[in-house]
Amino acid sequence: MTTDVSDGLKQAAGHPWFHHMSRVGLVARGLLYLLIGWLALQVALGGGGKEADRTGALETIADKPGGVVLIALMAVGFAALVLWQVAEALLGRPVPDGDKATKRLMSAARAVIYAVAFAGTLAFLFGHHGSSSDKQSKTYTARLMDAPGGRWLVLAVAVGFVVVGAVMVVNAFRHKFMKELKSWEMGGTARRVVKPLAIVGNTARGLVIAAVGAFLAYAAVSFQPDKAQGLDGALREFASTPAGPWGLAAVALGVITFGLYNFCEARYRKVDASN
Repeated sequence: MTTDVSDGLKQAAGHPWFHHMSRVGLVARGLLYLLIGWLALQVALGGGGKEADRTGALETIADKPGGVVLIALMAVGFAALVLWQVAEALLGRPVPDGDKATKRLMSAARAVIYAVAFAGTLAFLFGHHGSSSDKQSKTYTARLMDAPGGRWLVLAVAVGFVVVGAVMVVNAFRHKFMKELKSWEMGGTARRVVKPLAIVGNTARGLVIAAVGAFLAYAAVSFQPDKAQGLDGALREFASTPAGPWGLAAVALGVITFGLYNFCEARYRKVDASN
């Protein structure tokens, strides 16, 4: 029975339509990051406007003609990403020089993240607009810290964010992303485009994730849940560094670059979890 289920899962994961939908999901993720980066750039340039997070990005899309249709397609894309990562977590796609158990765990974690994005996008589509990432972070942090041992759990999550962010930055400069791409299909021009986008984009993404973790850690250590910041707050805090608004602008451009890299991933990413 277990073998039949495994074989059925492999057959589904190896179907061309499954691959196409996974790539649609990468395009949806890229579009979301493009909009988040654009909103953050507007803040850096003094334009203010919507929150530089998923809610703000979806509101921006919804304001445009055909926006509802595009949001629906994005929801489908995120659902496809969930299925793709679940398949990788269950099947354990072989890796040449990595720990398969670790790869499965990472795929499972990404599946949870994409599931949250899918749920948030679907809720927005049906009119249940969520609050900003900052308000959500403060609310969830306060609830956790009120629970027994919650303060330490928040700190553990914060450390996890910082570590993940740091690993992303290191892997970006070590070109680890190339192992996830069909490098044999790339010509010289494609490599010259993809590599800089991946390095800059993944570095910016890692810095933002690490910043979110740093704020969570400060909230836990100081026992002040209101110090927790979501994606929007973490991005805005870069304007408070010595680099000022230019620091936020640089990170915002990096986030936009990561969005563009997602489109490259949609073309070259290895998405067959059945092999």
